[in-house]
Amino acid sequence: MTAVVEKIHRGRKFDQVLQGARTVFLRDGYERASVDDIAREAGVSKATLYAYFPDKRLLFLEIALTECTRQTEQAAAEVEDDRPAREVLLEAAQKIAEFKLSDFGLQMYRIAVSEAEKFPQIGRAFYETGPQAGCGLLCNYLRQAVDRGELVIEDLDLAANQFVELCKAGLFNERLLGVDRKTTAKAIEKTAKAAVEMFMARYGAKVDA
Repeated sequence: MTAVVEKIHRGRKFDQVLQGARTVFLRDGYERASVDDIAREAGVSKATLYAYFPDKRLLFLEIALTECTRQTEQAAAEVEDDRPAREVLLEAAQKIAEFKLSDFGLQMYRIAVSEAEKFPQIGRAFYETGPQAGCGLLCNYLRQAVDRGELVIEDLDLAANQFVELCKAGLFNERLLGVDRKTTAKAIEKTAKAAVEMFMARYGAKVDA
């Protein structure tokens, strides 16, 4: 994957540094993660770490983009086109909500937003690799469901974005703003099911009685 900015350099221990940093960020969060801890976890010197990533922000965003790509590729591999649309969408809704409401997913979002104004290339890279790629994958599936006659959608991009928003309705802002520190599996399941019901009510093909 392309590095976030030109300041990032690749080398023999690049992946080793990323894995160590990912472990520390997931364990400690962005703010509490120290360069010393990351270097120790990765088994490299601080000099080696700084040779690849001049600052912690760039390291975190590189991990974020790598994770977004992994999530998208995994979702693409798991889509079974022959299953009913409602079933596929319910599974997708669960995974979308779980990822976006996870500690790591929220941390990625916060950092990307906070740095986007000063470093627009970071915001653009995060958008293209994360939200845009995810909606593109969803669009591909929706198009197939439309071709099979299960869904009736004129604007696939709009429908895909609407679905993603429905999957995290209410829950995302609560987590993002610290109102709710931990979203329960029951709350995610309830929201995912409601998202699919509303989506199918709007876009599901009507069957003549």
